[in-house]
Amino acid sequence: MGKITGFMEYERVEEGYPPAPERVKHYKEFVIGLTDEQAKVQGARCMDCGTPFCNSGCPVNNIIPDFNDLVYRSDWQNAFAVLDSTNNFPEFTGRICPAPCEAACVLNVNEDPVGIKSLEHAIIDRAWEHGWVQPQRARIRTGRKVAVVGSGPAGMAAAQQLARAGHDVTVFEKNDRIGGLLRYGIPDFKMDKLHIDRRIEQMKAEGVTFRTGVMVGQLPNGSKVVNWSKDTIAPRDLQQQFDAVLLAGGAEQSRDLPVPGRELGGIHFAMEFLPQQNKINAGEKVKGQIRADGKHVVVIGGGDTGSDCVGTSNRHGASSVTQFELLPQPPEQENKPLTWPYWPYKLRTSSSHEEGCEREFAIATKEFLGEKGRVTGLKTVRVEWKDGKMAEVPGSEQVVKADLVLLAMGFTGPVSSILEGFGVDKDARGNAKATTEFNGGYATSVPKVFAAGDMRRGQSLVVWAIREGRQAARAVDEFLMGFSDLPR
Repeated sequence: MGKITGFMEYERVEEGYPPAPERVKHYKEFVIGLTDEQAKVQGARCMDCGTPFCNSGCPVNNIIPDFNDLVYRSDWQNAFAVLDSTNNFPEFTGRICPAPCEAACVLNVNEDPVGIKSLEHAIIDRAWEHGWVQPQRARIRTGRKVAVVGSGPAGMAAAQQLARAGHDVTVFEKNDRIGGLLRYGIPDFKMDKLHIDRRIEQMKAEGVTFRTGVMVGQLPNGSKVVNWSKDTIAPRDLQQQFDAVLLAGGAEQSRDLPVPGRELGGIHFAMEFLPQQNKINAGEKVKGQIRADGKHVVVIGGGDTGSDCVGTSNRHGASSVTQFELLPQPPEQENKPLTWPYWPYKLRTSSSHEEGCEREFAIATKEFLGEKGRVTGLKTVRVEWKDGKMAEVPGSEQVVKADLVLLAMGFTGPVSSILEGFGVDKDARGNAKATTEFNGGYATSVPKVFAAGDMRRGQSLVVWAIREGRQAARAVDEFLMGFSDLPR
């Protein structure tokens, strides 16, 4: 694929950014995509490697060598057709996926991998620009009704696939806008919500019905079937009104830090902080918005959510931003012979870190300090890891100033009330218990109720959510029809 000698002739070219002082002044996307010529050269680097590990490294199994080759040959429309055959939303993954496909690239064994994510980004943006993304309406309607609870990437992918199979699909979302954590968790500077909105319009044209502001949960006083003009619907009513129900909500239970002083004002979960700014950007009014202006911000948690808190705090105009990570600092370069083709353990520096952030590794918070009911600092201690166990370093305690603390330590699982409302069995981690086997996959312990995405597997990547949504759609289709032509 690509040019036979391209991987020896051309170097990897990264997408660009405007200077940090310029981009922190706004909340708009700022990535500078590849030019057509740069994309062609990047496609030329794809090796005819015989066994394309990138395909298996990608959770949705994108047919990567093929679209790399088509981009190299400037056949953009067919490149889009190949990409669209496996991924419902490349504009999401092309922006916010960490690209496990690139880690698995054979060229990554001893060189820089092909810039697969940047090519995906270029293909889908061109497809939208040229009008190649069109509704795919089912030719035959089945008359079967499916309820999808949750409108994040798993729910959206499942709903689109099921609508294309001819089913009548209704998506229920408790918030006032569709998108789940894509809408309210991912900052606009990483992904403009326009990309969600135009997919919603495509899906509506394909027959999907969206019901926002509807909480699926147990109704009080044993209420019977509800009118959909109300904002709550009981699980049993969904089971009565639909032929199948797919639970596709997110892992929204934030991991807490129960140390002394946790009750102080100014300590918030990341998912209290980030959605507010997205709502403001969308023109909504938020009373008492959590702001970082002029404050010393400490973000506890070294992952992507923590990085998003860093970028948003800098855009607010924070005086300083410090990010804590409990684990030791990873090496700047992974041990490729040890890790390839799997996801490597190495230091990752995001664009938000580059905008201004002090990063502290192997550090734990022992206590939140405060005055007059508000946080003023953290008492911390250095830690070291031996044989997988953490121990405090004697004499390493210190106090770090903080006016705002954001807890971004990940999520423990879905809010349990919805699973309990349906009576679904849970696994050891509190997620919906369902396998991914070919026969009966994604089915829960409750008849005709299925689960996918973070609701089933726990906190994960957008690309994994899309994969699970697609696979669950096929499982639901097989359940309803006895067979399915949907791709798995």
